[in-house]
Amino acid sequence: MPGPGRSRRVIGGSLFAVAVVSLTVLVITVIAVLTLTAFRGDGTQPGDAVIAAASGTRPAGVVLPDPTLTPGGTFNATVSQICTPGYSKSVRDVSTATKNRVYAEYHITHHAPGEYEVDHLIPLEIGGSNDIKNLFPQPAEPRPGFHEKDVLENTLHDLVCAGKLDLAIAQRDIATDWYAAYVKYVLGAGK
Repeated sequence: MPGPGRSRRVIGGSLFAVAVVSLTVLVITVIAVLTLTAFRGDGTQPGDAVIAAASGTRPAGVVLPDPTLTPGGTFNATVSQICTPGYSKSVRDVSTATKNRVYAEYHITHHAPGEYEVDHLIPLEIGGSNDIKNLFPQPAEPRPGFHEKDVLENTLHDLVCAGKLDLAIAQRDIATDWYAAYVKYVLGAGK
């Protein structure tokens, strides 16, 4: 018959085994739930329409809009108009309903506050429009994300207003590949 010390070790060992098994079940359950919520019933993942560029010219994870959903669009604005203080604020008009349509088009069914920004591909600062064809859900992470694109938007506006960059070229460059424009105008020699 085991002594009192031996009984405690067996009970302690049993409690440890139960804790390990419980933790393992919990981890497996969490992984299963995350996997099931990440995949939709139609076989797509939320945000599938967002193209994550993983080419040699962009870091993996840089998000570009789907060009079939977001080809870009502009107002018929002049350099004089966009360079007038308050211009962007005066034309900004994207309703919550429109933002929800953008998320739906990109198959994003839920997101945390600050995770995405419904962004203008061609920014208002350089004559972009509020049309849904100029809007896409841009994530904050991974970086570079919408915060870095905001820096690009301000840089392009400043270059256009200083007469150092043609408005049409600024619009074309950001609509074609905002990350390449970021590298050129913010990080590189395009300043």
